[in-house]
Amino acid sequence: MLEGWGDVADRIWLDVPFSEKDEAKAAGARWDPQAKRWYAPRPGMEALQPWAARPEVPDLLPGEDRTFGSGLFVDLVPSSCWFTNVRSCIAERDWERLRRMLLRRAGYRCEICERDEDREIKRWLEAHERWSYDEATSTQALRRLICLCSDCHRTTHFGLAQVRGQADAAFEHLRAVTGMSVDQAKAHVRDAFALWERRSARAWTLDLSLLTDAGITLAEPPQAHQRGRIAETELSRAQAKDQQWRSRTRR
Repeated sequence: MLEGWGDVADRIWLDVPFSEKDEAKAAGARWDPQAKRWYAPRPGMEALQPWAARPEVPDLLPGEDRTFGSGLFVDLVPSSCWFTNVRSCIAERDWERLRRMLLRRAGYRCEICERDEDREIKRWLEAHERWSYDEATSTQALRRLICLCSDCHRTTHFGLAQVRGQADAAFEHLRAVTGMSVDQAKAHVRDAFALWERRSARAWTLDLSLLTDAGITLAEPPQAHQRGRIAETELSRAQAKDQQWRSRTRR
């Protein structure tokens, strides 16, 4: 039996955001490394009430299409939509509930390359959003959440990989997973950036009904005009890195 009150099946689980873990620990919470979750070591601990667990998020979010955006591809978020990722748009405690569901339903493996987490080589499992973009209504709608390893996630966010000096690693992972030739992968990346530039030219209305219909509490993201100003420096940096990478891969 693990440390704490009662059997694991009877454990009093908590929803503790990462930013509040020290506070919860000081109030008596304990960490279960296998479940990767905080719990109350005994019942009746009033100090831990602020982190009382809410109901689990359903494995299939209402209206979610788990076939949408399958496989590994460069999936660049328009600069006008930056800072609208799910983690920044929902309350932190609800993020913990959502992340827990996502890992569990994926079997604690990347949904693309099927590798698990490996802390020794710093390969993590992370949440990624698949969005649809309706140009007729300028609506960016969340269609699916997918569990990716950090390598697949880095390739997906190729522009960010460039900013971080990881474009070559992202490119090689794209080829390794998809079987693309060098020329095919280069064309894929060029097409992804062309689409990104077109989509970045307009402001998008955010549709997160996939989350709100599942009882997830939203946090207010920056407004579209604010996101543009916040992203300006990173956008210039990404474009410069993109030009450097394109010049190098043309050789």
